[in-house]
Amino acid sequence: MKEIAWFAHSNYPLLAMIQILPMIGTGLIFLFRNWTRVILLALLIAGMELFLAILIYLRIDKTVRVPQFAEHVPLIQYHVAADGITVLFVLLAAFIILMLTIYSLVRRLHSVGRLFTLILAAETTIMVMLTTFNLLWFSVASAVELVLVALFLGDWSTAVEENRARAMLRFLQFQGVGLMLLCTGTTMLAWNYADFAGHWSFDLFDLIDAPLSAKFQPVIFFLLFYGFALRTPLFPLHGWLPHVLHRGTVAVAPAILLGVKTGVYGMVRFLLPLVPAAALTWRPYVVGIAMTGVFYAATLALLQTNLRRLLSFAVISHTSLIIVGLFTLNKNGIQGAMLLSITAGLAVTVMLFMVGFVFRRSRSTDLDHLGGLFDRIPFVAIIFFVAGLSTIGMPGTPSFDAAHLVLSAVIERFGTLSAVTTALGNVAAAGFLLWAFQRAFLSPPLEGHTLSVEKTLPMEYLIGTTIIAVLLMAGFYVEPWLDLIEAPIQVLVNHLGEAKTP
Repeated sequence: MKEIAWFAHSNYPLLAMIQILPMIGTGLIFLFRNWTRVILLALLIAGMELFLAILIYLRIDKTVRVPQFAEHVPLIQYHVAADGITVLFVLLAAFIILMLTIYSLVRRLHSVGRLFTLILAAETTIMVMLTTFNLLWFSVASAVELVLVALFLGDWSTAVEENRARAMLRFLQFQGVGLMLLCTGTTMLAWNYADFAGHWSFDLFDLIDAPLSAKFQPVIFFLLFYGFALRTPLFPLHGWLPHVLHRGTVAVAPAILLGVKTGVYGMVRFLLPLVPAAALTWRPYVVGIAMTGVFYAATLALLQTNLRRLLSFAVISHTSLIIVGLFTLNKNGIQGAMLLSITAGLAVTVMLFMVGFVFRRSRSTDLDHLGGLFDRIPFVAIIFFVAGLSTIGMPGTPSFDAAHLVLSAVIERFGTLSAVTTALGNVAAAGFLLWAFQRAFLSPPLEGHTLSVEKTLPMEYLIGTTIIAVLLMAGFYVEPWLDLIEAPIQVLVNHLGEAKTP
């Protein structure tokens, strides 16, 4: 991977700005006690973050195979840069945080000062994770983000106190184990580099240069893989998600955790480059587990009576498809997985928002208490439907091209039978989402559960229309995004190819 061991530096610290700006916003919010000023400041900061993300996208050279906009402070091992994959995820994160800020206004959540402080602080940690090329910085930022999400679960959960505590405990147990595994793998890699070079380093390209023994690579692979898979989440490491979605906040924490696919990003940025030989060895097993996860999630989804729990299994199913594409270790498969991550992030976010709007009106997401909502809030129903189809890559939806890339890579690597199996899992996922849509929006409400539902608000129209428009644009005009990520993915594929040689 020598061809990316040097960097195109920037005259302007754009990446530092995109990390520091939300921190400045969190500090300024403490100075304001006026509700209107707090809201305007949060919207301004989130909007400026999106502007910086778009500026980075416009300035990046898509033909260059080296990371760009590099900033490096050796004393604290601060090392950030951006390639096409970074820019793609930074755009996604900035857009989702802006939409989440607007959503928080529509939902009229209490303690807006504290709420927006946590949202902007979470954005800082996300931007650190997406721009750093230092595994220690990534791990520390990940730990801080998980603490912030736990605070969201504690302060804005919709469950009673007992269930809220149970959801938070389950979340901390799973994520704590994942973080411990990630930090252990990080420490072992740095220790290995110290034996090689005589000093410690957590820098990605330093760690790549330090050879790992054949016996050492599988250990590092499993530590990093499980650390990232718990965040993603991937079957069978998903046990925290149904509790968090059902008992936690309707959309705020899940949008931060699931909308921005930091677990998938971590696999692409650190796992595959650092242990390519182990990734090639264990690829069939990972893909087998992911394929199993598609059917497992679809089966359990059909047994759910709560819309939020059902969505959690939709996420698990779609995440499994992303991991299948990623671990083909094929250019088409990785490109498809990256595009699926983006479209899934947008689709899951807007579905969570729509469920939040339903909950605001009904104070429930139990399917037995819903029904007949299409007649009352047709816009919310249509947006939920379009986003649901997009998550499963149905023809005519934005994820279709991405799913096609994944399936073509599966055929090339594992044969037609594996591709058919994956496609059938996707069909099963389509079935449970359509079933959920029918139960919540089309079927008549049960006797005694008729709801008096207020009409869709202008701000709800804004959120739904904006996200769906971006989702469709990203899906139907896929060439610019493929061009953006082609160079770094080709470098990664070349690196994986070199690992095949004894």
